[in-house]
Amino acid sequence: MSNTEKLIIYTDGGSRGNPGPAAIGVWLETLDKSYGETIGTATNNDAEYQALILALKKSRAVLGRAKAKKATLECRLDSELIVKQMTHIYKITKENTQRYFMEVWNLMLYFKEVTFVHVPREQNKIADALVNKSLDAEGKQKSFL
Repeated sequence: MSNTEKLIIYTDGGSRGNPGPAAIGVWLETLDKSYGETIGTATNNDAEYQALILALKKSRAVLGRAKAKKATLECRLDSELIVKQMTHIYKITKENTQRYFMEVWNLMLYFKEVTFVHVPREQNKIADALVNKSLDAEGKQKSFL
Protein backbone atom coordinates (compact mmCIF):
# COMPACT_ATOMS: atom_id res chain seq x y z
CA MET A 1 0.00 0.00 0.00
CA SER A 2 1.44 3.38 -0.97
CA ASN A 3 1.48 6.25 1.50
CA THR A 4 -1.84 7.72 0.35
CA GLU A 5 -3.68 4.73 -1.09
CA LYS A 6 -7.30 4.19 -0.20
CA LEU A 7 -8.14 1.14 1.88
CA ILE A 8 -11.50 -0.44 1.01
CA ILE A 9 -13.18 -2.23 3.91
CA TYR A 10 -16.35 -4.30 4.05
CA THR A 11 -18.02 -5.02 7.38
CA ASP A 12 -21.07 -6.95 8.46
CA GLY A 13 -22.68 -8.02 11.69
CA GLY A 14 -25.50 -10.42 12.27
CA SER A 15 -27.62 -11.88 15.01
CA ARG A 16 -29.72 -15.03 14.94
CA GLY A 17 -32.69 -14.05 17.03
CA ASN A 18 -32.12 -10.28 17.31
CA PRO A 19 -31.00 -10.33 20.04
CA GLY A 20 -29.40 -13.72 19.88
CA PRO A 21 -26.10 -15.39 19.08
CA ALA A 22 -24.16 -12.83 17.07
CA ALA A 23 -21.01 -12.56 14.99
CA ILE A 24 -19.07 -10.02 12.99
CA GLY A 25 -17.17 -10.14 9.71
CA VAL A 26 -14.54 -7.78 8.31
CA TRP A 27 -12.85 -7.90 4.91
CA LEU A 28 -9.98 -5.50 4.31
CA GLU A 29 -10.31 -5.82 0.53
CA THR A 30 -7.26 -3.75 -0.39
CA LEU A 31 -5.03 -5.81 1.91
CA ASP A 32 -6.82 -9.13 1.25
CA LYS A 33 -7.27 -9.83 4.97
CA SER A 34 -10.44 -11.08 6.60
CA TYR A 35 -11.65 -11.58 10.15
CA GLY A 36 -14.72 -13.23 11.58
CA GLU A 37 -15.66 -13.92 15.17
CA THR A 38 -18.60 -14.48 17.45
CA ILE A 39 -19.44 -11.75 19.95
CA GLY A 40 -21.94 -13.47 22.26
CA THR A 41 -25.52 -12.27 22.40
CA ALA A 42 -26.28 -9.02 20.60
CA THR A 43 -28.76 -7.28 18.31
CA ASN A 44 -28.09 -6.90 14.59
CA ASN A 45 -27.33 -3.20 15.02
CA ASP A 46 -24.90 -3.84 17.89
CA ALA A 47 -23.15 -6.47 15.77
CA GLU A 48 -22.91 -4.05 12.82
CA TYR A 49 -21.23 -1.44 15.02
CA GLN A 50 -18.88 -4.00 16.58
CA ALA A 51 -17.84 -5.12 13.08
CA LEU A 52 -17.01 -1.54 12.14
CA ILE A 53 -15.01 -1.09 15.35
CA LEU A 54 -13.04 -4.30 14.67
CA ALA A 55 -12.37 -3.13 11.10
CA LEU A 56 -10.88 0.15 12.27
CA LYS A 57 -8.78 -1.54 14.95
CA LYS A 58 -7.47 -4.19 12.54
CA SER A 59 -6.73 -1.58 9.87
CA ARG A 60 -4.65 0.44 12.29
CA ALA A 61 -2.83 -2.66 13.54
CA VAL A 62 -2.03 -3.93 10.03
CA LEU A 63 -0.97 -0.53 8.69
CA GLY A 64 0.94 0.65 11.73
CA ARG A 65 0.67 4.11 13.25
CA ALA A 66 2.59 6.08 10.58
CA LYS A 67 0.83 4.57 7.56
CA ALA A 68 -2.58 4.74 9.25
CA LYS A 69 -2.19 8.52 9.71
CA LYS A 70 -1.78 8.85 5.91
CA ALA A 71 -4.48 6.33 4.96
CA THR A 72 -7.93 7.02 3.61
CA LEU A 73 -10.45 4.34 4.57
CA GLU A 74 -13.70 3.69 2.77
CA CYS A 75 -15.95 1.58 4.97
CA ARG A 76 -18.65 -0.23 3.01
CA LEU A 77 -21.60 -1.53 5.03
CA ASP A 78 -24.96 -3.00 4.09
CA SER A 79 -26.44 -1.36 7.19
CA GLU A 80 -28.06 1.82 5.94
CA LEU A 81 -28.87 2.73 9.56
CA ILE A 82 -25.21 2.70 10.68
CA VAL A 83 -24.06 4.63 7.60
CA LYS A 84 -26.71 7.31 8.16
CA GLN A 85 -25.82 7.54 11.85
CA MET A 86 -22.10 7.83 11.13
CA THR A 87 -22.75 10.53 8.49
CA HIS A 88 -25.01 12.51 10.86
CA ILE A 89 -28.15 12.01 8.78
CA TYR A 90 -29.88 10.09 11.58
CA LYS A 91 -29.79 11.10 15.22
CA ILE A 92 -28.60 8.55 17.75
CA THR A 93 -30.91 8.32 20.74
CA LYS A 94 -30.02 4.98 22.35
CA GLU A 95 -27.28 5.17 24.96
CA ASN A 96 -25.48 1.99 23.88
CA THR A 97 -25.52 3.17 20.25
CA GLN A 98 -24.04 6.50 21.35
CA ARG A 99 -21.17 4.58 22.98
CA TYR A 100 -20.52 2.63 19.77
CA PHE A 101 -20.63 5.85 17.75
CA MET A 102 -18.10 7.51 20.06
CA GLU A 103 -15.77 4.52 19.88
CA VAL A 104 -15.87 4.59 16.07
CA TRP A 105 -15.40 8.36 16.09
CA ASN A 106 -12.33 8.08 18.33
CA LEU A 107 -10.83 5.32 16.16
CA MET A 108 -11.32 7.51 13.07
CA LEU A 109 -8.78 9.94 14.52
CA TYR A 110 -5.99 7.46 13.75
CA PHE A 111 -6.54 7.85 9.99
CA LYS A 112 -6.29 10.67 7.47
CA GLU A 113 -9.91 10.20 6.43
CA VAL A 114 -12.68 7.67 6.98
CA THR A 115 -15.84 7.57 4.89
CA PHE A 116 -18.92 5.38 5.11
CA VAL A 117 -20.76 4.00 2.10
CA HIS A 118 -23.97 2.01 2.06
CA VAL A 119 -23.75 -0.97 -0.31
CA PRO A 120 -26.42 -3.51 -1.25
CA ARG A 121 -26.22 -6.82 0.61
CA GLU A 122 -25.17 -8.53 -2.65
CA GLN A 123 -21.97 -6.45 -2.67
CA ASN A 124 -21.13 -7.46 0.89
CA LYS A 125 -21.04 -11.22 0.44
CA ILE A 126 -17.56 -11.85 1.82
CA ALA A 127 -18.15 -10.07 5.15
CA ASP A 128 -21.59 -11.69 5.39
CA ALA A 129 -20.07 -15.14 4.78
CA LEU A 130 -17.57 -14.50 7.61
CA VAL A 131 -20.47 -13.74 9.96
CA ASN A 132 -22.32 -16.91 9.03
CA LYS A 133 -19.20 -19.08 9.12
CA SER A 134 -18.44 -17.82 12.65
CA LEU A 135 -22.00 -18.43 13.83
CA ASP A 136 -22.10 -21.89 12.27
CA ALA A 137 -18.77 -22.83 13.85
CA GLU A 138 -19.94 -21.57 17.25
CA GLY A 139 -23.09 -23.70 16.96
CA LYS A 140 -21.06 -26.80 16.12
CA GLN A 141 -18.73 -26.27 19.09
CA LYS A 142 -21.66 -26.06 21.49
CA SER A 143 -23.28 -29.19 20.08
CA PHE A 144 -20.16 -31.20 21.00
CA LEU A 145 -20.09 -30.05 24.63
